[in-house]
Amino acid sequence: MAMVASTSFTYHKPRLAPAVVCRKNRDGRDREREKEKEHKHPFKVVEITPPPRCLGVRCFPTNIHCGESVTIEGQAYTVSAVTHRYQLRKGRYEPSEKRLDVLSTGRYILNLYLQNLLDKSG
Repeated sequence: MAMVASTSFTYHKPRLAPAVVCRKNRDGRDREREKEKEHKHPFKVVEITPPPRCLGVRCFPTNIHCGESVTIEGQAYTVSAVTHRYQLRKGRYEPSEKRLDVLSTGRYILNLYLQNLLDKSG
Protein backbone atom coordinates (compact mmCIF):
# COMPACT_ATOMS: atom_id res chain seq x y z
CA MET A 1 0.00 0.00 0.00
CA ALA A 2 1.18 3.42 -0.88
CA MET A 3 0.56 6.32 1.48
CA VAL A 4 0.05 9.79 0.15
CA ALA A 5 0.94 12.73 2.34
CA SER A 6 -0.47 16.09 1.56
CA THR A 7 0.54 19.36 3.06
CA SER A 8 -1.11 22.65 2.45
CA PHE A 9 0.08 26.07 3.39
CA THR A 10 -2.13 29.08 3.69
CA TYR A 11 -0.93 32.63 3.74
CA HIS A 12 -2.96 35.19 5.63
CA LYS A 13 -2.46 38.83 4.80
CA PRO A 14 -1.79 40.95 7.88
CA ARG A 15 -4.87 42.95 8.75
CA LEU A 16 -4.56 46.65 9.31
CA ALA A 17 -6.61 48.47 11.91
CA PRO A 18 -9.84 49.76 10.41
CA ALA A 19 -9.76 53.43 9.58
CA VAL A 20 -12.51 55.63 10.97
CA VAL A 21 -13.86 58.17 8.54
CA CYS A 22 -16.11 60.97 9.75
CA ARG A 23 -18.26 62.44 7.03
CA LYS A 24 -21.58 64.15 6.69
CA ASN A 25 -24.71 62.23 5.84
CA ARG A 26 -25.64 63.20 2.27
CA ASP A 27 -29.10 61.66 1.95
CA GLY A 28 -30.91 64.21 4.17
CA ARG A 29 -31.87 61.89 7.04
CA ASP A 30 -29.89 63.85 9.59
CA ARG A 31 -30.43 67.57 9.03
CA GLU A 32 -28.42 68.64 12.08
CA ARG A 33 -25.25 67.21 10.56
CA GLU A 34 -25.81 69.09 7.34
CA LYS A 35 -26.17 72.38 9.24
CA GLU A 36 -22.88 71.95 11.02
CA LYS A 37 -20.02 73.51 9.11
CA GLU A 38 -17.28 72.21 11.39
CA HIS A 39 -15.19 69.26 10.36
CA LYS A 40 -15.50 66.20 12.55
CA HIS A 41 -12.59 64.02 13.60
CA PRO A 42 -12.40 60.64 15.32
CA PHE A 43 -11.68 60.64 19.06
CA LYS A 44 -11.04 57.65 21.29
CA VAL A 45 -13.59 58.01 24.11
CA VAL A 46 -12.76 56.67 27.58
CA GLU A 47 -15.02 56.84 30.64
CA ILE A 48 -12.57 57.56 33.46
CA THR A 49 -14.71 56.47 36.40
CA PRO A 50 -12.80 53.57 38.02
CA PRO A 51 -12.29 51.18 36.38
CA PRO A 52 -11.70 53.05 33.10
CA ARG A 53 -13.90 51.82 30.27
CA CYS A 54 -13.35 52.40 26.55
CA LEU A 55 -16.50 53.61 24.79
CA GLY A 56 -15.00 53.26 21.33
CA VAL A 57 -14.02 55.72 18.62
CA ARG A 58 -16.55 58.48 17.95
CA CYS A 59 -16.62 61.52 15.69
CA PHE A 60 -16.76 64.97 17.30
CA PRO A 61 -15.98 68.54 16.18
CA THR A 62 -12.35 69.58 16.53
CA ASN A 63 -13.21 72.38 18.96
CA ILE A 64 -14.78 70.14 21.62
CA HIS A 65 -13.72 71.21 25.12
CA CYS A 66 -13.94 70.34 28.81
CA GLY A 67 -17.38 70.68 30.37
CA GLU A 68 -19.20 70.03 27.11
CA SER A 69 -22.04 67.52 27.20
CA VAL A 70 -22.05 64.60 24.74
CA THR A 71 -24.46 61.71 24.27
CA ILE A 72 -23.09 58.25 23.51
CA GLU A 73 -25.47 55.32 23.03
CA GLY A 74 -28.28 57.18 24.80
CA GLN A 75 -26.17 57.98 27.88
CA ALA A 76 -25.26 61.58 28.78
CA TYR A 77 -21.57 62.26 29.49
CA THR A 78 -19.55 65.38 30.26
CA VAL A 79 -16.09 65.88 28.78
CA SER A 80 -13.49 65.93 31.55
CA ALA A 81 -10.31 66.18 29.43
CA VAL A 82 -9.28 66.43 25.80
CA THR A 83 -5.88 64.99 24.90
CA HIS A 84 -4.01 65.33 21.61
CA ARG A 85 -0.94 63.09 21.40
CA TYR A 86 1.87 63.59 18.94
CA GLN A 87 4.69 61.28 17.88
CA LEU A 88 8.06 62.26 16.45
CA ARG A 89 8.48 60.69 13.00
CA LYS A 90 11.23 61.57 10.55
CA GLY A 91 12.09 64.73 12.43
CA ARG A 92 8.52 66.05 12.57
CA TYR A 93 5.76 65.76 15.12
CA GLU A 94 2.67 64.09 13.70
CA PRO A 95 -0.71 63.61 15.42
CA SER A 96 -1.02 60.05 16.69
CA GLU A 97 -4.13 60.01 18.90
CA LYS A 98 -7.05 62.18 19.95
CA ARG A 99 -8.71 61.15 23.19
CA LEU A 100 -11.72 62.32 25.20
CA ASP A 101 -11.93 61.48 28.89
CA VAL A 102 -15.57 61.58 29.93
CA LEU A 103 -17.61 61.15 33.10
CA SER A 104 -21.30 60.47 33.43
CA THR A 105 -23.02 63.83 33.89
CA GLY A 106 -24.19 62.97 37.42
CA ARG A 107 -20.70 61.96 38.48
CA TYR A 108 -19.20 65.13 36.96
CA ILE A 109 -21.60 67.37 38.93
CA LEU A 110 -20.94 65.41 42.13
CA ASN A 111 -17.18 65.84 41.67
CA LEU A 112 -17.62 69.61 41.19
CA TYR A 113 -19.74 69.82 44.35
CA LEU A 114 -17.26 67.83 46.43
CA GLN A 115 -14.32 69.89 45.09
CA ASN A 116 -16.19 73.08 46.06
CA LEU A 117 -16.75 71.74 49.60
CA LEU A 118 -13.07 70.84 49.88
CA ASP A 119 -11.98 74.32 48.73
CA LYS A 120 -14.27 76.01 51.28
CA SER A 121 -13.07 73.84 54.18
CA GLY A 122 -9.37 74.41 53.52
